[in-house]
Amino acid sequence: MNELSKIFIIIGIVFLLFGIIGAFIGKLPGDLIFKKGNTTFYFPIMTSIVVSIILSLIFYIVSRLK
Repeated sequence: MNELSKIFIIIGIVFLLFGIIGAFIGKLPGDLIFKKGNTTFYFPIMTSIVVSIILSLIFYIVSRLK
């Protein structure tokens, strides 16, 4: 039971960090925004690329530690 609680704490910290990072990189240059009338479509291409690179680095580092 102790291991499960540690895993939940780590997952919570990771989600918190992603939320904080997401607030800063929310609208990068390269993200597409289409506005027409009352409709806005936001497609975060560059943000997706940055998040993908960050996650890849995190998973690479974690796999090297094991």
